[in-house]
Amino acid sequence: MAPSDRLNQVNKHLNYPAGMLAGQVAIITGAGQGIGAEAARLFANEGAKVVIADIDAKKANAVADAINAAEAGRALAVAGDVLDSNYIKELVKRTAEFGGGKIHIIVNNAGFTWDGVIHKITDKQWDTMLAVHNTAPFRLVREAAPYFRVKDQEPRIVINISSTSGIHGNAGQANYAVAKAGVVGLTRTIAKEWGPAFGVRSNTIAFGYVTTRLTAAKEEGAFITTPDGTKVALGIPGKQLATKKGAEDKAKTESFPDIPLRRPASPEEAARSILGVASPYFSYVNGETIRVTGGRNM
Repeated sequence: MAPSDRLNQVNKHLNYPAGMLAGQVAIITGAGQGIGAEAARLFANEGAKVVIADIDAKKANAVADAINAAEAGRALAVAGDVLDSNYIKELVKRTAEFGGGKIHIIVNNAGFTWDGVIHKITDKQWDTMLAVHNTAPFRLVREAAPYFRVKDQEPRIVINISSTSGIHGNAGQANYAVAKAGVVGLTRTIAKEWGPAFGVRSNTIAFGYVTTRLTAAKEEGAFITTPDGTKVALGIPGKQLATKKGAEDKAKTESFPDIPLRRPASPEEAARSILGVASPYFSYVNGETIRVTGGRNM
């Protein structure tokens, strides 16, 4: 595609009344809750058809049903485990069918933490983090290659979700930090391989503190179950618990001295950054790591 053609395509979408992502088809992994679910809703509101990929079928269907209640046929739930290569094949196949033979956007958002200090992290903890955050996104992008390595003058975008743990490191998260650092290398390689001939944009978003189950108190009991049945507790141990009634007051008064905005992001705020990167307003942003932190770690 010539540069002028690409610019015309961008301008077309900037002026498209049906939404910034009108006519596009997106896969969002880990979209059954939290940031992924909010991103799916925002994408659908901007005209995209969205595939909700999540290991929890009940949650994935709930998100899809809520989107389709507003406009039928806008979302499809495809539940499964991103660590299963057969599921990845099925996910891409069903997305292409849902999208009329096209896929435009992949958001590799699925992930979780399995913390431990370096001298106590097991091989299983280490291998699982790399499998979830590196191998699964790679397999999904590889499987979707035939739908991205095309010259039809339509946008093609890969967004890989990382963390500031992957940029700065974080005590107790050697496995997670290494995996999230690896995401950056994958992103930039996609940009360099698929950008020149096909115009594919590939960017990383590195989140800081977002109020999700990964940053809630571990004592609240959230967990994820690995394929072999191991339950992995999620959250931050020892974090002060708050009742539902007191949560809003706590959020208003709790101090976050290391965040210049003095508060964490909401899942919807985090999702807005994903929409922004996917939008035509970011048409010339490629191979970048965009930090969404409220100013933390400047």
